[in-house]
Amino acid sequence: MLPEFLTYLEAERRYSPLTIRNYRRDIERFLAWLGVDEASFDPSQLRTEDIREWILYRTEKSHIGPASMNREVSSLRALWHYLRRQGIVTQDIFRSGVRSERIFRSVRSLRTPRRLPVFVPESRMAYVIADINGRAGSEDFVTVRDALTVAMFYGCGIRLAELIALNRNDFSDDYRQGRIRGKGDKERIVPLVDPLRRILVHYLQLIERQNICNSQEKALILTLKGARISRSVVRRIVEQALNKEGVQGKKSPHVLRHTFATHLLNHGADMREIQELLGHSSLQATQVYTHNSITRLQEIYVKAHPRERRKEEIETPCDAATKDTQAR
Repeated sequence: MLPEFLTYLEAERRYSPLTIRNYRRDIERFLAWLGVDEASFDPSQLRTEDIREWILYRTEKSHIGPASMNREVSSLRALWHYLRRQGIVTQDIFRSGVRSERIFRSVRSLRTPRRLPVFVPESRMAYVIADINGRAGSEDFVTVRDALTVAMFYGCGIRLAELIALNRNDFSDDYRQGRIRGKGDKERIVPLVDPLRRILVHYLQLIERQNICNSQEKALILTLKGARISRSVVRRIVEQALNKEGVQGKKSPHVLRHTFATHLLNHGADMREIQELLGHSSLQATQVYTHNSITRLQEIYVKAHPRERRKEEIETPCDAATKDTQAR
């Protein structure tokens, strides 16, 4: 059952290997909690109460957060949807209904706290870009590769998995556009600004001159041995680049993706355009960046508005009345 489901995710849903691995892990963990293995698991015996007890166990005993729990439930929900499509089960235990004169409530997602995307301020990102430009003309392959890696995240707003999946033939002939394969194997075209384009062209020339890739590997970001780079190495590249310029807080490829979107919005880019560049399926996912822009506007207000700058000097009638009352 599980192998067929995972094959369905790969072949029909076109999920990435990492996503499929997470689905497998979530389902296997749930089956282990039930005390059954894949061979002895009978989905027709599963009840809504089992899912609810699983949620309580994971949140109270394992202390996982709401977002992680929702993802695990989503894996089970996807498996159940597949089983219903195959006719293996008929009832939807994740939705409310009546069965054998008993009422079953829906399995609802847990509430998650609203978190604003973490991004690098423009003033600090300027130092990162200056460092990238300083290293981009080097003849050392690793130096240029690392500079290109950071530049691709900030210049295109792509995800970590998307960068690793990029091939050298995914660009237009003039290297002004790139074809990105996102979630669900959906493709989108992203533009490459001239500074990023120059780094890319120089990097590709180094690969050819130094014979870095002497195999059939088509990947864009390579190791010194010519293999496709790993996720952990890319994370380390980004972390080192941001640490070097004194960036505070979280430092990851996704932070650069958030930085890309936030800076575009701050400079007047249309929300729909940002959605397309990021590869979001819905505008709601993109709208979270408006909160960062509102925060920035509040900071500008505090610095620029005379009522804030001179709050100690400007006294309203209400302020005066309050002081008078306190004096009495």
